[in-house]
Amino acid sequence: MSTAAAGGGAAPIAQALTPEQGLAPEQGLAPDQGLVPDQGLVPEQPLLFERSVTGRTGVQLPPLDVPRAEPLPQELRRAALPLPELSEPEVVRHFTNTSRRNFSVDQGFYPLGSCTMKYNPKINDRVAGLPGLALIHPYQDEAGAQGMLRLLWELQEWLGRIAGLPAVSLQPSAGAHGELTGALIIRACHRARQERTAGAPRTTMLAPDSAHGTNPATAAMAGYRARTVPTGAGGVLDFAALRDALDDSVAGLMITNPNTLGLFEERIADICAAVHAAGGLVYVDGANMNAMAGVARPGDLGADILHFNLHKTFSVPHGGGGPGAGALAVTPELARFLPAPVVVRAGGAFRHDYDRPESIGRVRAFYGNVNNAVRGYAYLRSLGGGGLAAMSRLAVLNANYLRASLADALEVAWPRTCMHEVVFSARRQAQAHGVRALDVAKRLIDYGIHPPTIYFPLTVPEALMVEPTETESKATLDHFAAAVRAILAEAAETPELVRGAPHSTPVGRLDEVAAARRPLLAWPE
Repeated sequence: MSTAAAGGGAAPIAQALTPEQGLAPEQGLAPDQGLVPDQGLVPEQPLLFERSVTGRTGVQLPPLDVPRAEPLPQELRRAALPLPELSEPEVVRHFTNTSRRNFSVDQGFYPLGSCTMKYNPKINDRVAGLPGLALIHPYQDEAGAQGMLRLLWELQEWLGRIAGLPAVSLQPSAGAHGELTGALIIRACHRARQERTAGAPRTTMLAPDSAHGTNPATAAMAGYRARTVPTGAGGVLDFAALRDALDDSVAGLMITNPNTLGLFEERIADICAAVHAAGGLVYVDGANMNAMAGVARPGDLGADILHFNLHKTFSVPHGGGGPGAGALAVTPELARFLPAPVVVRAGGAFRHDYDRPESIGRVRAFYGNVNNAVRGYAYLRSLGGGGLAAMSRLAVLNANYLRASLADALEVAWPRTCMHEVVFSARRQAQAHGVRALDVAKRLIDYGIHPPTIYFPLTVPEALMVEPTETESKATLDHFAAAVRAILAEAAETPELVRGAPHSTPVGRLDEVAAARRPLLAWPE
């Protein structure tokens, strides 16, 4: 974990910055060093088929010195296999150059709000690649898989203690999958209650207007009608509106804490108590646990269900198409509904418990993304309880440092102490110069920084949601603030430059609507 932001005022501001010359302050950029941007587009890289030259080859095999085998009958063979013909250096350079065009947190700052795109320690990948963990087969006999089973059991126990909710399943594949599993458990619980009491079915799931979009979608998938509760004063849930919405039809509340405005729901205990008094259950979306882990436990505050994103909070690689990993923690009363099987300890051995008659059933093949569970386990072992609390506190410190550093340059959606992320608004720039949040985000690409989340939460016009995470240094945060200020200066002086960004990528700004509606997914014949 690197040094976090500390100390007083905002960072010195660079007069001009450019990505092409290596912006990262850790690489030697002085805070006030001026650089001239290169506005020329990087040329597109030809496809392998376009590089192909007939007769060119990357390998030469010796003449055949054994009888030719004919393993396939003629009718099953291809008439032709038109692969590109290239030398080995051409192939190596093509894939090396292609790999460099995919931005990653290993290259630079990735302030993607609400997604916790933080640096992943390489030791966790090393542990996950150990042969005894990476090559184990899911059908291996339990007697020969005791090491892995113990690891999974210990991870369940630790996550339960972190959440304050002791019963845990590692089956869900990611956050939204954890949400669905939680909603199905809420449904199973109410059906069991209904069978005992002959009461009316509960048909409504509440969610704040600042909720992740997956929350109402998940409620609908579980068979509920989603109903929105508005944000009130201070950027948190309107408690009076919540009480008015609670009735006998409400199955539960799906709430994110800290919420998607980056604010802690100070009345979360009262919120949970009100939902419980109405007969509902409280599901806490744990996407933002990077601000709370080791500091506050949702179960202690009244939550019934919490999902973790191992691929956010606990250093499993996130992005680039890699698999996620979720985990679901519930109260002891809801444990019987968890997906089966659950890893349990029986004496000195570990096994899978399939004997769970009230389980909602399996939600994923095998036992979850086990390889990512190993990464999360290694991360927790590395940090320990004290390190976990420090992780959360530093994430909060870094977000507040950025909030203070840019408060005079960008409008802050809720000008108060935030948690792990801060939501800015480019509304002033849009009104004054016609430069919107999208334009600022695209221009950040030219400065070597991945764009933050934009236009979310939907309740904030021209939103720019920034989450620095605990892994970034003060120098990186100062650099980000300087880049934003440089872009805002460009917006005032040459707004067309910002509106046309990015200028340093292989292609310019795309028509995203056309790309979504008329995608080109195949090489034309």
